[in-house]
Amino acid sequence: MKLQGLSSIRTIKAMKTGHCLAQFSSHSQGLPKVKLSDEELMSKVLNRRWMLHIPDTEIHQIKLFPSQGRNRDGPSGNLSFLNNTRPYFGDDLMEKGSEDPFFYVVRDDLLHPLVNGNKARKLDALLPLLVDYSVTDVVTCGGCQSAHAAAVAVSCAERGLKSHLLLRGEQPEILTGYNLISTIYGDITYVPRSIYAHRMNMLKSHAGLVASNTGHIFCCNDILESSLSAQSSTPCSGHIDAHGNTENHPRKVVIINEGAGDVVALLGVIRLVQYLCQSHLLGKERQIKLVVDAGTGTTAIGLGIGAKCLGLPWEVTAVMLADTIDAYRQQEQKLISDFRTQFGFHLTDHCLNEVDGVVHWVARCHQRKFGNILEGETETCQQIAQQTGILVDPVYTLAAWEMATQLSREEMEGGARVVMLHTGGTLGMFGLAQRYKSYFRKLREGLPSVNVALH
Repeated sequence: MKLQGLSSIRTIKAMKTGHCLAQFSSHSQGLPKVKLSDEELMSKVLNRRWMLHIPDTEIHQIKLFPSQGRNRDGPSGNLSFLNNTRPYFGDDLMEKGSEDPFFYVVRDDLLHPLVNGNKARKLDALLPLLVDYSVTDVVTCGGCQSAHAAAVAVSCAERGLKSHLLLRGEQPEILTGYNLISTIYGDITYVPRSIYAHRMNMLKSHAGLVASNTGHIFCCNDILESSLSAQSSTPCSGHIDAHGNTENHPRKVVIINEGAGDVVALLGVIRLVQYLCQSHLLGKERQIKLVVDAGTGTTAIGLGIGAKCLGLPWEVTAVMLADTIDAYRQQEQKLISDFRTQFGFHLTDHCLNEVDGVVHWVARCHQRKFGNILEGETETCQQIAQQTGILVDPVYTLAAWEMATQLSREEMEGGARVVMLHTGGTLGMFGLAQRYKSYFRKLREGLPSVNVALH
């Protein structure tokens, strides 16, 4: 096994294409040396092949109004929801005269039956690069019910790549949800928590086993950097046939970080921002508060970078779920720095910098240890599903729904428009039903008082 860097990728590509790659400055990364505007530079960055054929997604409008016949505690009173699946995005969008607040939901949960939400967006730019570079195997990691791991497994299988998934903890007695999907589509290894705590060492060690003595190991950023430097319109290799025989050829193994927290994952999220800011949708002039739940924080950072570089008056509000605000800000600084360097934005005059940041990080309404759910939250998800047809889960997307509900009430008097990005992950409900049996049994007893958190 050989751990390869950028120079090795270039050597491999030169051997395949029959010519040596041109040498580019490590600072320009193959981008034009003339100074471009952020929008022009962004256009060049997004001019690539994508996993999703089109960036389109549905946008629904959720109206809030007082519910009748139910009692619930709390300062907000009773609330019900109504879903308008075909909203109008004209200048009179604020619906003058309406007494009911509302927010919008970007339905990325509908992108794919198994690979949806921010998981699809994070893989949008990466998967074509893996195919172009004749990658044979992908190694990544996640929790037992990781939507990321399942998305990688399905996406790789659809393109003839083999996925190796390192899942934290023990195999559950019953395979269900994302764990079941990962097992069907990928090669699963359960890793003790003590080993999983050292993620990068764990990933490199397992990648070494997959690559064996003749294969090569790469990181996502290696392939991205080479693709930017090459600036070639012709892919360096063809698609790997899912039924092809690779036993006699060295394996090319790529490591994808937990949650796809690499700079290449930002591109698909930025592509979504570019789609949403079209004049017939959210537009480029309106004040927008874009709400998203934050696991690794990569999606929120991608949204913030996209809004900043496209000059949009949007504020990205990320509900922190899995870490401290210092850890999220550290990740934000790292990804902004990597993005600026990789794509040449450090050469522009725009104020995209690590100090100011691009995300407004907030705590969730009811804080708890990551992965835990609270009394009443499954009933809230049930109420939302029955009234709107939208499924949210208690760990991730309910947090964004609660924040969007709160902000929409605060902004109803001519303020910003509130938009929630539905990040998918709904198959995680199966795993939660295994862990929290008593909470889910209550769903059979009807729809009691709910727990929509508003302050």
